Amino acid sequence: MLGDLAKPAGADAVELAVEPGVLSRARLADYVALTKPRLNGLVIATSAAGYYLGAGDAFSLFTFSHLVVGTALVAGGSAVFNQVYERETDQLMRRTRLRPLPDGRVQPAEALVFGTALAGAGLIDLALGTNLLAALVALVTLVTYAVIYTPMKRRSSLATLVGAVPGALPPMIGWAAGRDLLTIHAWTLFSIVFLWQMPHFLAISWMYREDYARAGFPLLPVIEPDGRSTGRQALIYAAALLPVSLIPWMIGLAGGTYFVGALLLGGALLLLAARFAVERTTTAARRLFFGSITYLPLLWGLMILNRIRL
Repeated sequence: MLGDLAKPAGADAVELAVEPGVLSRARLADYVALTKPRLNGLVIATSAAGYYLGAGDAFSLFTFSHLVVGTALVAGGSAVFNQVYERETDQLMRRTRLRPLPDGRVQPAEALVFGTALAGAGLIDLALGTNLLAALVALVTLVTYAVIYTPMKRRSSLATLVGAVPGALPPMIGWAAGRDLLTIHAWTLFSIVFLWQMPHFLAISWMYREDYARAGFPLLPVIEPDGRSTGRQALIYAAALLPVSLIPWMIGLAGGTYFVGALLLGGALLLLAARFAVERTTTAARRLFFGSITYLPLLWGLMILNRIRL
């Protein structure tokens, strides 16, 4: 009673006015979370880099803007589809159980509509704002990620290899937007990102192997718990990445500074992969993971800076 008397006139109206805003902000945050913005930041960055390298002197701010927006929308839609399909397994994993779908804050039907709208808008934006080839590569990325890779994760450890394909296509989207043609340069960029993803993903799967086992994902560290195959494959792919990362210099896409930088970066990543293969510990996997997320931006940065100087 005293509390009611002490409450200023109009306080109830203020509370009612504020609370819906708080709820709407929380709901907006949930929808943003469905698009995996941090993960897709790398997708957008590699796509943008691919465009810059492909367009060269024909760089267009209009085309670049549509590339970034269209790629972001398609990537966001792909992430939503992925989370809709994996909502039950996400509920079983500690690091994903509080996502909007497994936590019940967003319903699957709502998420499907949202994801479809994002992906559709992104493909249309790419087709009209860049060219049909870029939109087609984006569509292939969407299908391989959401339709092939995502269901395959529950069935085979080879899903990691398959999942590296859509992960490596964004720079090709950018190159296609800049050249309207997929040359050897575009395939080289694809190959670099494809090979880079393997030690990166293998390190993640080792770090969270208990979570993946709890959810029933047959990833390599789950089906072979001693980690020998995981470490060996991480080392093999890191070793393959080193010479492939030098191809941009060989085909004139980058200069001598890039060559030296790529050699040093590739050697450092190879050492981290070798250490993980020998030790097979969470600490070694974490070092490889952080090394990999440092490696790729630096490599792309070297390529772009060297291209500016050419």
